[in-house]
Amino acid sequence: MICVLIFGDVRGENCCKRELANDKKWTKIEKMDRIYLDHAATTPMEKSVLDKMLPYFCEVFGNADSPHGIGRRAVNAVDDARACVAALIGAKMNEVYFTSGGTEADNWAVIGGAYAQREKGKDHVILSAIEHHAVLYAGEKLEKEGFSVTYLPVNREGFVESSVLQEAITERTGLVGVMMVNNETGVIQPVRALAEIAKSRGALFFTDGVQAAPYIPFSVQALGVDMLSFSSHKFFGPKGCGVLYVKNGVKIEKFVGGGEQERGLRGGTTNVPGVVGLAEAYQQNVDTMYASNEKIKQIARRFMEGISSLSGVSINGGGEKLPGVLNLRVEGVNNVDLLYKLDLQGVCIAVGSACASGSIAPSHVLLAMGLTETEARECVRISFGRDNTEEEGAKAAEIFVKTVESLRKF
Repeated sequence: MICVLIFGDVRGENCCKRELANDKKWTKIEKMDRIYLDHAATTPMEKSVLDKMLPYFCEVFGNADSPHGIGRRAVNAVDDARACVAALIGAKMNEVYFTSGGTEADNWAVIGGAYAQREKGKDHVILSAIEHHAVLYAGEKLEKEGFSVTYLPVNREGFVESSVLQEAITERTGLVGVMMVNNETGVIQPVRALAEIAKSRGALFFTDGVQAAPYIPFSVQALGVDMLSFSSHKFFGPKGCGVLYVKNGVKIEKFVGGGEQERGLRGGTTNVPGVVGLAEAYQQNVDTMYASNEKIKQIARRFMEGISSLSGVSINGGGEKLPGVLNLRVEGVNNVDLLYKLDLQGVCIAVGSACASGSIAPSHVLLAMGLTETEARECVRISFGRDNTEEEGAKAAEIFVKTVESLRKF
């Protein structure tokens, strides 16, 4: 079966059509009347980003490691993308490594960094208890291999206090990992202060910037970090492409073998269309970030005003937070029931991080913040994006109120 895809507007105003060559029938996928409030999980790709990528699927299809003309055109595109990303985060080109996404970048930073530090006699790793599962998995793997791993607690507001790291760090600590922004609560962590503590004791500092990148402009130099990760699909770019920044002079072990790509540290044929799309999406994201954040604040405000009549609703997390990520506890309502009821009415939300949404276990982030299992099972995450409207915020609030009232009644 041969399938030909013709892409229209990615938000659905122009449909995606699929022609099956064996029966010459067209299947039309219409835009669904839905309000998407799960941007912390993923975002729809911008049409302009897709346009930038398309030539590298068919016309400039060369392997970026091939020495002939088509290969050189591909590698030139990769070099341009690397230079773009480096400029946007205040790094050098040779400090930017492309990966398959945030999960790979997180695994590589923690495991590769820890392995390298062990050669110096540093076999102790510190991670926060609220990290993404990709980081926690890496910590568990290291424990099985003989590393000592400490998981830093957070306070009730959801962030790591500097004094806690000061107490946990030792001369044996080789790596400290604390995310820039928590993906479930939107709480911004004091990364710069924590990085200074780590560096003062000779430890590397890694921060997962996946949830921060869509909303916060940052410079790796100003943050003082040794490694930083982010992923394209969080800011209206393609899935399957991410970045790991590694500061020059920082040794990190090779993570994917079988090739000499990414300066010999990450094997595998370069995803040229993905890399091009990531750079384009991130450039657009940074260019429009201030205006987008102001818009998102207004939408979130409309939503919160719309649900103000509900009793027993509270916001999890405090201090400095992202503008568009709300983690709400709705007393007396099971979060999975609420998610599915809202979904049936065309409103998409989440009950935790997307990578763990198939699990019925309560959020490890909320438990770390001091909520009980029962309380954590009453919490949902609502995350707004620049493609939402204030009208959608108001409409979603109206549906949210009616649904909660219905679930509480029955």
